[in-house]
Amino acid sequence: MVTRRDVARLAGTSPAVVSYVLNDGPRGVAPATRERVLHAVDQLGYRPNRIASSLRTNRTMTLGLVVPDNTNPYFAELARAIEDVAFAEGYTLLLGNATDRAERENAYIQAFLDRRVDGILLIPSHDSVAAAAELARTGTPWVLMDRLLDLDGVPAVVLSDNRQGGRLATEHLIGHGRRRIACISGPRDVRNTSERVMGWRDALAATPLDPDAAPLREVPFDRFAGYRAARDILTRHDEIDAIFVASDEQALGVMRALGELGRTCPRDIALVSFDGVAASLLTTPTLSTIRQPVAALARHAVARILTQREEEPAPVETIVLPVELVARGSCGCPDVSDGVDYLDTEHEPA
Repeated sequence: MVTRRDVARLAGTSPAVVSYVLNDGPRGVAPATRERVLHAVDQLGYRPNRIASSLRTNRTMTLGLVVPDNTNPYFAELARAIEDVAFAEGYTLLLGNATDRAERENAYIQAFLDRRVDGILLIPSHDSVAAAAELARTGTPWVLMDRLLDLDGVPAVVLSDNRQGGRLATEHLIGHGRRRIACISGPRDVRNTSERVMGWRDALAATPLDPDAAPLREVPFDRFAGYRAARDILTRHDEIDAIFVASDEQALGVMRALGELGRTCPRDIALVSFDGVAASLLTTPTLSTIRQPVAALARHAVARILTQREEEPAPVETIVLPVELVARGSCGCPDVSDGVDYLDTEHEPA
């Protein structure tokens, strides 16, 4: 195995100078000497011992991210955006999939803590209070994302304005002349779900429509649950002419249900969903959706982790970012004529 002493010998310097070059200090190195060291590192294929380095610096240059379900396209896109930001800052991202189970979520958090990650980003599942309390106890920098928890001492929260999104979606459907607007939301015990439902009710309450008379189904954030909820609503309520769907993933199932029931979208049933994932461009018609600012969420979350490492004590922050209505064919707006070309220009990678 190539050692630091081998690099020093080839570069004609000391192991200490090699250390200064690789660790960017604590002492400066002449440019010519630095160049010789880097050339020797490249020629010998030397790989520094990161474990030993982390013990000296108290940093592993790794972050941990726990998501409720990595098969959900929104969480997949958000994880990719976080990874891109972390990588640009010199960090490696470790991913844990909780599969919406508290015990698995807790296990991943404990595994990340055992590996001495420099920070943890948690998108909580249904019952994450124990996991969050453990993070607060350890003092490890961490950020809560996407969903709120009833817990004191959370150092930073980064999420989208879910209530604003539910209101924008419903107001847009009302603007198309829809008067009987149902809602398919996520699970009742997930806070962003209740916020989106409140936005839906806000928009209905501002009209002669009766929010309490509108059908609401609270189901998991997956396409199969969306499919079953849509079939249930439309077979029980013939008068429904629009649906606000709380996620693009659920909306895929809703569109399948419409086809099976002989309903045309948007002529019979107009749809607006939530998240703005890339796949929303590939349905027929393309999905009108509330787009979450994925890249900005990722930037703010990683920045809050780094702030906690650098500032004592770090400021407690809750960052709520605005969302955007993207109107396409499923609500009755002009459809996208060429989804592939449109994707290239509209949905840039985070």
